[in-house]
Amino acid sequence: MAVTIKDVAKEANVSPSTVSRVLADNPKISDETKDRVNKAVIKLKYYPNAIARSLAHNSTKILGLIIPGEAENFDKNFFFIKLMTGISVASRDRDYNIMYSFGNNEKDELTCIKKFTNSKLVDGIILLTSRNDDKCIKYLKDISYPFVVVGRPEQSEEVTWVDNDNSDAMYRVVKSFIKKGRRKIAFIGGPKDLNVSIDRFEGFKNAMIDNYMEIKDQWVINSAAFDETEGYRAMLKILEYNTPDAVITTDDLLAIGVLNAIKRCEIEDKISIVGFNNTPMAVYQSPSLSSVEINAYDLGYNASKLLLDQLSNNKANKHSHYIVRATLIERESSK
Repeated sequence: MAVTIKDVAKEANVSPSTVSRVLADNPKISDETKDRVNKAVIKLKYYPNAIARSLAHNSTKILGLIIPGEAENFDKNFFFIKLMTGISVASRDRDYNIMYSFGNNEKDELTCIKKFTNSKLVDGIILLTSRNDDKCIKYLKDISYPFVVVGRPEQSEEVTWVDNDNSDAMYRVVKSFIKKGRRKIAFIGGPKDLNVSIDRFEGFKNAMIDNYMEIKDQWVINSAAFDETEGYRAMLKILEYNTPDAVITTDDLLAIGVLNAIKRCEIEDKISIVGFNNTPMAVYQSPSLSSVEINAYDLGYNASKLLLDQLSNNKANKHSHYIVRATLIERESSK
């Protein structure tokens, strides 16, 4: 039979209501009483009923995490694994749990959010994508529900968010290619409506313009998804026009698709390639893939931390943001 709060109260020689206050860390309870109750909890291996505690304290101690559909392919997309690890560690440190939900598109994600918010299942929500005219962000703002976004939102001053400086990271990658004498540089991005795609292309464009380099429309492609197949198709389309001497992609999976395409054409020694996210697969490619380390763990950890600060009524952190440093890791594909 499960241990109850009454069993703990009896063991500690206090009332059940006192046990409840100790578990809630009520400052009015003496240290001596807290110590006695906590020892009884450990001795009896008592676990508070999460549902009962949520009713009593108007808090579920759960965060809702909305995962984009492409993240379901966990065997390849290590970005989301690192991100969720950071989220989980920060949440655990504050005694919170995570509830996951997948959405294959923006409409699905919004449906998941409404289920979370209408049922009061979670105290706050973490979004892993940010779009132009983002309906999920608008909905959460309209109902004043606590949330944080991994990715720069369109109206960043009104939302709590975490991201890299994607424009600057891409700018630095282009500059590194130009310093090595690359002049014909192609760009393969992800879905156009994602702000990460917009920001990274902005960095590419600014670096090319600042260094008096020509941007060829035929060498700029936005893919429908961040995967190998899209990268492969995009590279073949670029090669129909001409052969660049460098290709920058906005994701390692796209870059791996590019590598496969140029191997098929037997020109891998003529084109330098860089991806983003520095996934574990990058080092095992042939040639090994250069990639931008975006520190996904830190993105997740700080997203969770900012949301939990919101929930603890830390007004100083409301509508704040945190920028995580990105670093180019050079390997064989860009030398």
